[in-house]
Amino acid sequence: MKRRHIIKSVGALLVAGTVAGCSSMMSSKAASEPDIVDVAVSAGSFETLVAAVGAAGLVDTLKSPGPFTVFAPTDAAFAALPAGTVESLLLPENKDQLTAILTYHVIPGKVMAADLAGKRINVATVNGETVHVDGVGGVRVNKANVVSADVAASNGVIHVIDSVLLP
Repeated sequence: MKRRHIIKSVGALLVAGTVAGCSSMMSSKAASEPDIVDVAVSAGSFETLVAAVGAAGLVDTLKSPGPFTVFAPTDAAFAALPAGTVESLLLPENKDQLTAILTYHVIPGKVMAADLAGKRINVATVNGETVHVDGVGGVRVNKANVVSADVAASNGVIHVIDSVLLP
C-alpha cells in the first residue's frame, strides 16, 4: 500500500506540473482528442507508468504529434517486478536507466494489431534496440502478452501489455 501511495504521489506531482505547462500550448482539436499521456492518465490502470514517464522527463515527448505505438505495462505488470525495482528506477540518479526502459516500450509510427496479425517480426524501438513481435495467435511483444490492443490516442496507439519489457 505504501509503495502504491508513493508512486501515485510522485506521478501526480510530476505529470501535473508538466501537463499544466503543456495545456496552454494545446490546440482546440488536441484538447478534444486525448493524446497518449492523457489516455494513460484517464485509464486509471497506468499510475506507475505515468509516474515513470514523468520521472524520465518523457511527458512532452509522448504529448508531441508522433505518431507513436506504445506497449503500456499495467500497474500489475510493474508490481510483478522484484520489490524495490520501481522505487529505485524513479530516483533521479537512475533517470537514464528508466528512460532506456520506457523508450524500449515505444515504436515510432502507428502500428495497429491488424498490422501485426500473422507476422513474426523484429521492430526497432525508440531506444534503438529491437523487440520481437509475434502476431500469430494473438500478439506478444518479447514475452509480454498484449491484453488490450488498439487503444486510440490523437498521436498514436496504445497496446496494453501484462509485463514490463526490459532491454
